[in-house]
Amino acid sequence: MIQFRSVTRRYERSAPALNDVSFHIRKGEFVFLTGSSGAGKTTVLKLIHMQGAPTEGEVRVSKYSSRKIKRREIPELRRRVGFVFQDFRLLESLTAAENVAFALECTGTPKGRIEPRVQRLLGQVGLAARARSYPRELSGGEQQRVVVARALATEPVVLLADEPTGNLDERASTGVFELFRGINAAGTTVVMATHDAELIRRNPTIRVLELENGALVYDSGGETP
Repeated sequence: MIQFRSVTRRYERSAPALNDVSFHIRKGEFVFLTGSSGAGKTTVLKLIHMQGAPTEGEVRVSKYSSRKIKRREIPELRRRVGFVFQDFRLLESLTAAENVAFALECTGTPKGRIEPRVQRLLGQVGLAARARSYPRELSGGEQQRVVVARALATEPVVLLADEPTGNLDERASTGVFELFRGINAAGTTVVMATHDAELIRRNPTIRVLELENGALVYDSGGETP
């Protein structure tokens, strides 16, 4: 499903963000990606999402390879790989339902199918009653659930989450994490970047990939390709 093969990613005038990283995430897995700030977690997620390419090595996501993917294929890949950001990135002038609908409009979903799908997605994340609320009227946990619904709009096979509980209190964090567990149980591969050691400790069955200074230093259960 996702393979990193000897991946190095360098930025101008800095140490490598990633240095010779290899791992293989299988279809349907739930994986914690952890490490201190600056360890390379976000770079890994961006490379999976094909936001740039490795300086060296190869990233494969399903049938797509960073070495061979064409520019016109990247939107197709991103429809299959959802991305949940820590800072929400909701459009403040749109309601919860309109934020999710906007994602569907951008991917060319026929107009008649949008409203039913939005209702289903908001119901899936427990926000059916808040469909007409604006982001400013929602709690942090509720806003993150809207972001998750938006990421699920294109029915992705992979869901990436960059510190999705980092700005939430404990109760909201637990609710959002359980939402990810449910999404994974339904068959979606989930890769969640987090520095929350307690969350990782409470879920020992979830595979952990740990980065340090751009290197993969620990893999609790995977096989490198």
